[in-house]
Order: sequence, then C-alpha cells, then structure tokens
Amino acid sequence: MEILRTPEERFENLPGYPFEPRYVEVPNPDGGEPLRMHYVDEGPADGPTVLLLHGEPSWSYLYRKMIPPLVEAGLRAVAPDLIGFGKSDKPASRHDYTYQRHVDWMHAFVNALDLRDVTLFCQDWGGLIGLRVAAEQPDRFARIVAANTFLPTGDHAPGEAFLRWREFSQTVPEMQIGRIIANGCFTELPPEVVSAYDAPFPDESYKAGPRAMPGLVPHTPDNPASPANRAAWQVLTTLDRPFLVAFSDSDPITGGMAPILRRTMKGAQGLDHPVIKGAGHFLQEDAGAELGRHIALFVTST
Repeated sequence: MEILRTPEERFENLPGYPFEPRYVEVPNPDGGEPLRMHYVDEGPADGPTVLLLHGEPSWSYLYRKMIPPLVEAGLRAVAPDLIGFGKSDKPASRHDYTYQRHVDWMHAFVNALDLRDVTLFCQDWGGLIGLRVAAEQPDRFARIVAANTFLPTGDHAPGEAFLRWREFSQTVPEMQIGRIIANGCFTELPPEVVSAYDAPFPDESYKAGPRAMPGLVPHTPDNPASPANRAAWQVLTTLDRPFLVAFSDSDPITGGMAPILRRTMKGAQGLDHPVIKGAGHFLQEDAGAELGRHIALFVTST
C-alpha cells in the first residue's frame, strides 16, 4: 500500500482553525506500517466527549465553528480526519478504500483514545461510518446526533441527486474539493475557506479517498456492506440512547431521511428535533455555532 502524507505547510494559517494537531496510529489492513490518523481534541479532558465525524469530501476543518460553543459548555470536542482526508494519511489507490476499512479505522480510533460516554455527531459519511461504530460498540456511546446523513442498506433505490453526484465524482477529470463543498452550502464561502478545504489535496494523486467514497455507498441489496448495515439498523432502532435528528432544511441528498430517523429510532421518541434553517448539505459550515449550541443543550439535558 502506497501512503501519501500531505506536507504540513499546506495547513499553515488556515482561517478559523487554530487547533493543535494530534495523531494516533491505526492498523494498515495490508499488514505494513500503521497509518497516521489526525484529530482535533479541544476542551476539558474530563468533560463529556462529543465525537464529531465529517464526511465526503470534507475534513475536521468543517467543525471549526462548532467546537468553540461545545468547549464553552464544558464539553470535550474530538474531531478526527478520516483516513484519506485532512491531515490523516492517504492511501494512494482507490482500491485501498472499502466501507469496512473505514469502519475498522474508526473503531481503532475510538479504542485507541478509549472514548467512553460519547455523544456522536455525524454528518454525511460520518453517519455511514459512525452509526455502524455506535451500533457495534454501543456501550461506548451515551447519545447520538444525526445531521444530513443516513445508513443505507441498498434495499431502496438511491435518489437522483445522489446518482448524479456519484457519476460526477467518478468521471470528472479534476475533483475540486473546495468548490464541491462550497456548492453544498447555502451561504457563499470566502475564497480562503474554499482554499482551506483544498489544503489536504496538493494534486489529484492525493484524492483517492474522496474519489472512492461515493462508489462505496450501498446502492443494491447485495452490496458487501449491506448485511452489516442491516444489523446496525436492528441495534440502533432498539437502542435505549437519546437520538437527536438535526437536519438542515435545504439538503437534496439526505433530506428525506430525517422523518424516517425520527420515526424509527427508539431514542428519538419524545425529543424536540431541531431543523436548521438556511443551511445546505454542509450545515456545519452554514450554521456551525447554532449546531454547537443544540448539541451542548442536548448533552446537558439528557
């Protein structure tokens, strides 16, 4: 497995991202040298932990607006970069990435930090990975917040918006990461923020992770990930943990999942689920401070 590592100078002076880099090693599935996984860890070490999982094609920079209100509320905010993203190591081949490997890497991360009594916040692929981890290690998780995400089994046809995105991601000659994220926001991003989302990827050779992700989403019932995702649904729908659904009002890809999660998750019953207005797919970018306050209230009141 060829491993790429983004030069540190790419991350200098990013706007609104003053956080000290931290690293943990996770296993190399090919048996070689471990992979280095980056994470942000802010707030009191003994405070209730909020695990912030990003998706495709973003990285922990997406959480820079959410972390301050969480820390102000006395919470510990932990935001890792998925393997292939952000400051984490980047296997160079698309074939190095599978759904199961992403889940395994996140299990390894949670175990390495020995995270307990965790509130999971997950968006986009952060949910596809994080909800699996929560279902498979439920004793480590105290509550869940799902935002613009889902856990597909392939038993239902994906929407047209997702199919267009998958086709685009696999065929576009140059994958402009910052522009993709800007197009998924309701608000207009400044050029320097767009550039910050591009920072982890000096050229196309670093983008195997973002390229691979859309093709890994289960879209047929016989997908290799479908059985494990069905098993996760069985656990999550009966899990006695508070489950907050905090979707935006302007996401064409995942918006239809919000009522399904509110209806099917046992832990969602009786909660007041917020709708984040004026926000797109990347609602952390559009309304990060508001989301942070919702999570802080959720943690302190449940």
